[in-house]
Amino acid sequence: MAGKIRHLINSYVSQMSKGNAVLERLVASKLCLQGIIPQKYDENSPDDPAVIEKITSLAKQANITL
Repeated sequence: MAGKIRHLINSYVSQMSKGNAVLERLVASKLCLQGIIPQKYDENSPDDPAVIEKITSLAKQANITL
């Protein structure tokens, strides 16, 4: 299923920021520091299991269900 990474990123950012635009950018920057560049992925991007695992790991650390 192509685009799963984009879906996970969007879900993570929206849950962490709770609708605050400033926090959305901050969370996206945090993802960049973790090695996940949100702008790099879209709905047609192939799903990389390593990136999916990294996003789910970050979500678990933040007690977020994706």
